[in-house]
Amino acid sequence: MASVPLSSLSLAHRRRPVDAALAFSSSDLSFRSGSVGFGLAKKNQRVRVSVCRASSFVFRNLDADDFRHPLDKQNTLILRAIPGLNELGKALLGSVTEQIMLLENIGTSVLVSKNQLSELHQLMTEAAQILNMEAPDLYVRQSPVPNAYTLAISGKKPFVVLHTSLVELLTRKELQAVLAHELGHLKCDHGVWLTFANILTLGAYSVPGLGWLIARNLEEQLFRWLRSAELTCDRAALLVAQDPKVVISVLMKLAGGSPSIADQLNVDAFLEQARSYDRASSSSLGLYIRNAQTRELSHPLPVLRAREIDEWSRSLGYQQLLKRAIQSTTPHDV
Repeated sequence: MASVPLSSLSLAHRRRPVDAALAFSSSDLSFRSGSVGFGLAKKNQRVRVSVCRASSFVFRNLDADDFRHPLDKQNTLILRAIPGLNELGKALLGSVTEQIMLLENIGTSVLVSKNQLSELHQLMTEAAQILNMEAPDLYVRQSPVPNAYTLAISGKKPFVVLHTSLVELLTRKELQAVLAHELGHLKCDHGVWLTFANILTLGAYSVPGLGWLIARNLEEQLFRWLRSAELTCDRAALLVAQDPKVVISVLMKLAGGSPSIADQLNVDAFLEQARSYDRASSSSLGLYIRNAQTRELSHPLPVLRAREIDEWSRSLGYQQLLKRAIQSTTPHDV
């Protein structure tokens, strides 16, 4: 089943089709392997060994529900309760549509591999290993809009698409966090529900009479779920980055960054901005405006995502996951 493109790293989108440019220009990519100390060392001597991945710990036997956001769980149950969603989605989406979506993406992008943009390939391979899953294909596509999205086609290997402007904006660690975010969608099977809900909504609009009313109700449920799914995938990004400031920096740069000022941005100041937003929207009027502001958005506001990931990084649940990963790490892993 083909999934609707997940504009996972963009700012909150309203209901409009995804657009992408068709030309491509190469980007200069660099990657440096991380290193960790282990074993016995003499005084004033550090024993270091290079590792093939950017983070030290792999989450063995990681299940999607280990990091799924509570709102994602709740809203997924709501989607599953919609009668006939699965069957209608399959009926509305045929093999021709799948083929169009597949060819549109792979025909206008560059496939990343060991022999093509190998450093990006390494980042994806590492992120998938940390999340205990198979790495999808990765494509780089020319676009001035910093974004990344995931597509899953029935019977074919899923793939992730990175826009060139995102590659230019982010550091290597931040790019890997983006890839981990996209892997989170695949790990949690988000693509299936995105496809069914979007197709059902489009189909309902064509039904005479009350079709538009049904579609509007489904859209509200869909966008509520989309926002919660993004919070889950931000957690997947943290599991790979293992540093909340890396994930928050991605969100900050997407909110107001550019390559020329990226080194001047301050993560701590952005978190304080998030706290000020919470204070400003804490009144009854503020809550009303906040809900109205986000109701038709596919993504939570960047400051709210930053606050959420900061809080989860200090939660018992995250610390337990990290502890479990550390305990299962062997000398071969490091």
